[in-house]
Amino acid sequence: MFKYSNKEFKSIISTYIMHPVFQEMKDFSHHGHTRYDHSLRVAYHTYKVTKALHLNYKEATVAALLHDFFTDEVIAEKSINRMRHHPKVAAKNASKYFSINEKQKNMIETHMFPVTLSPPAYLEGWLLDLIDDVVAIYEKVTSLENSKKAYPKKRLNPVTSILLLIITVFK
Repeated sequence: MFKYSNKEFKSIISTYIMHPVFQEMKDFSHHGHTRYDHSLRVAYHTYKVTKALHLNYKEATVAALLHDFFTDEVIAEKSINRMRHHPKVAAKNASKYFSINEKQKNMIETHMFPVTLSPPAYLEGWLLDLIDDVVAIYEKVTSLENSKKAYPKKRLNPVTSILLLIITVFK
């Protein structure tokens, strides 16, 4: 949280990130980072974009923060099933532990479109979907870069990195 210096952003997310179940996401890897850090990153960029566009940025920030709010409920599933199923689990958990509205629920449930087949019903949902994708790519690339630093003999060109990313997603 301390990476993000914006006071308003911190005030929007503070209640959620202090919840014990949300804290558990620090223990789960996600795109080479933790699911906790991924969720914060997506929430922060959703906050910035939706606020700049004069949309309902507070609702969108909360939905973005909770878009991957699951711990081990879908870990055993194969990748494509996990990608399709986890938004519903995240929405269910968000509703169980917090008060979210229908718009936020829709944003969480559709953040994996077109994998989930149902498109977002709101502009904020489309932005969340896009921002999540961009953040996931950034995280995967930076984790590959960190991997290269740990194993300097493995030099991956950009095309190989992208192919590895695709293989990892659909594995």
